[in-house]
Amino acid sequence: MILQALIQELEVVRVTGSTDREILAVTFDSREVQPGSLFVAVRGTASDGHAYIQQAIGKGAVAVVCEETPVAYNKQVTFIETEDARKAIALIASAWYGHPSREIRLVGVTGTNGKTTIATLLYKVNTGLGYKAGILTTIEVRIDGKSFHATHTTPDPLQINRWLREMVTAGCEYCFMEVSSHAASQQRIAGLQFSGGVFTNLSHDHLDYHKDFREYLEAKRSFFDQLDEQAFALTNRDDRNGEVMLQHTRAEKYRYSLGRNTDFHARILESHFEGMRMVINEKEVWVKLTGKFNALNILAIYGTCLLLGHQPVEVLEQLSNAGPAEGRFEIYRGAEGAVAVIDYAHTDDALRNVLETIHEVNREGREIITVVGAGGDRDRSKRPLMGAVAARLSNKVILTSDNPRSEDPAVIMAEMEAGIPAEHQADVLKITDREAAIKTACMLAGQGSVVLVAGKGHEKYQEIMGEKRHFDDREIVAKYLE
Repeated sequence: MILQALIQELEVVRVTGSTDREILAVTFDSREVQPGSLFVAVRGTASDGHAYIQQAIGKGAVAVVCEETPVAYNKQVTFIETEDARKAIALIASAWYGHPSREIRLVGVTGTNGKTTIATLLYKVNTGLGYKAGILTTIEVRIDGKSFHATHTTPDPLQINRWLREMVTAGCEYCFMEVSSHAASQQRIAGLQFSGGVFTNLSHDHLDYHKDFREYLEAKRSFFDQLDEQAFALTNRDDRNGEVMLQHTRAEKYRYSLGRNTDFHARILESHFEGMRMVINEKEVWVKLTGKFNALNILAIYGTCLLLGHQPVEVLEQLSNAGPAEGRFEIYRGAEGAVAVIDYAHTDDALRNVLETIHEVNREGREIITVVGAGGDRDRSKRPLMGAVAARLSNKVILTSDNPRSEDPAVIMAEMEAGIPAEHQADVLKITDREAAIKTACMLAGQGSVVLVAGKGHEKYQEIMGEKRHFDDREIVAKYLE
């Protein structure tokens, strides 16, 4: 592809050299440069791509996009200076892959909790209706039935556009994509044409990356700000930040709620561990998910499908057949009557939602034992909040490791324990080894007890001191619950 075609949408400060030259590859990783490459020097959180410009040229880069042209530069190389290299790589990636988002109906889902459930069930409903579709989620990338491992909630721009191009090539009509706050603030979704955006909720998370809650909120809102007039914006009216997301969007505005008469509304008629009966816009349906937070997720899915043009009865029929996303309120029953719930809840708000749902369906007043940890090298401020929620809504709490990464698990557990009031301290155990913690919970579980194993959900590894080791909460629960 000719360089000029790749950079025509960029906000260019100046160009040094010819733009009428062929580009054979595009990358922002100097290690991946090959002869004929365009190298984009992105300033990252850990390193600055500008420090690798000479290395990239040495490996054959013929053009460089950067925010600051080197004082001594190679006159055989074209330099394109721009004010925002992050946005530049996203726009270039879209052009490099032929703007695939313009050939598929792309729906982005953002919020603190519920993104994976909504995107996954949107995929299930639409494929159930006979459409080819794809998803980009925390759990997986899926293209018309073929699954690929996901490494990030929202991939980098080159990966996003490569996956979208593969979806278009496979004949997919829809793609449902999680949009993280990191992706929005880092411009990973710039240049994508969304048919719609969905907001779930906003609570305490990622404050290790964002300076404060306001910055976190603004990152989420920026996604809706970029939607155009042809798109729809669907937000949760029951979350106080739902209306904030709509403040500056040009998209058509829609709302969903459990408590208000909005475009899409519902009420729960009855709840059980394996599902609930609901009335959605005056139509009754049974779904295989439970809890108020999942009722809102179902409403978001229903609303999105109708905004995409599907018929209500057909959508409800598909929703009644769809099970939960992997690692999201997954139920396991033991031989002696104990129930285990495995959930990805890794914020205080998500943990509260799951435990309150357990209380809603726990009509027999069963003992609740919660196994929970917090990730290392991440937002530390949520740790005491998670400890407090777990202690308040459980009969017993076992604090343990999550993915401690480079941190000492004992320190993480101590910070969680610091949020637990004195009157609950006697009901708290600390067991560093996660398997031992789950085993202990299963052994403590009497007939009819409920064991919640929170924090890792779908993950099949545990990251300790830079090493990822195989670990699956579901395997451990199945092993010991019997």
